[in-house]
Amino acid sequence: MKPIAFVLAAAIAATTMTGAAQSGKPEATSLAGQPLMVPAAIPNQQKLDADLAQAEKILAANPRDAEAIIWVGRRLGYLWRYHDAIAMFSKGIEMYPSNPKFYRHRAHRFITIRQFAKAQADFEKAAQLIKGQPDEIEPDGAPNPAGKPRSTLQFNIWYHLGLSYYLQGNYAKAYDAYVECMKVSNNDDSVAATSDWMWMTLMRLNRKADAAKVLERITPTMDILENGSYHRRLLMYKGLDKPEALLDTTKADDTTIATQGYGVGNYYFVTGNTAKAREVFQKVTSGGGWNAFGFIAAEADLQRIK
Repeated sequence: MKPIAFVLAAAIAATTMTGAAQSGKPEATSLAGQPLMVPAAIPNQQKLDADLAQAEKILAANPRDAEAIIWVGRRLGYLWRYHDAIAMFSKGIEMYPSNPKFYRHRAHRFITIRQFAKAQADFEKAAQLIKGQPDEIEPDGAPNPAGKPRSTLQFNIWYHLGLSYYLQGNYAKAYDAYVECMKVSNNDDSVAATSDWMWMTLMRLNRKADAAKVLERITPTMDILENGSYHRRLLMYKGLDKPEALLDTTKADDTTIATQGYGVGNYYFVTGNTAKAREVFQKVTSGGGWNAFGFIAAEADLQRIK
């Protein structure tokens, strides 16, 4: 059996070479079968490259450190190197099969590359592993301006498990996951994110009265540091903002366009305007933010409402 340090050193070298070798090749394939490329220019790439190099240095010095392995995987993901990130988290699972964090992060990247069943399996495993355990803050890779982490390990497991079900059209299980997620949504950013997907899920289940109840705690004055797009979507569902206002793309980045756009398209869909929903979903998927959940969800819906 090879020493752990050797295995991880080889893994780091392999991810470095893989990232270079994949230049010019698709990083993923859309649900419609189209190649999805890494952008030619990634915002803040120089800093992201430096952060990855530092994470790899820390890991090389501490090859058995679970957090060091996780951060290399996360930093690879921030550079759109999703297969490399998955490989790193898989190495972590080999070493620490009872650590839920590795399953949580690998599953997140399975969603990004459109492998929803694998993501679901990993999130379900993570949910089993956290049962009866205390929750913990999950550090941010890109902190908000206030420098206040807004999500926890258990929040992220339940939230993304719900998403993995939702993307596969299993709305009943998605709702159950969001119920669990709401139990660990302990600030307005988390409440907004969970409420948004819960509302959409309930509307897909034709449980309109229950969906309306979700919106009762949503107000314009919530303390939102990160999830402004979800908050705006919720205000739109309540009738306090207009769909066309959320589709103003003049100053929005790709992720915001995908996130707000998907909310608008879904709003049209669940309120009966399928043609308009399809138009908005097509607009979302014509952008560059293919790693955003809204983009992925728009792809999934376009497959269902042809």
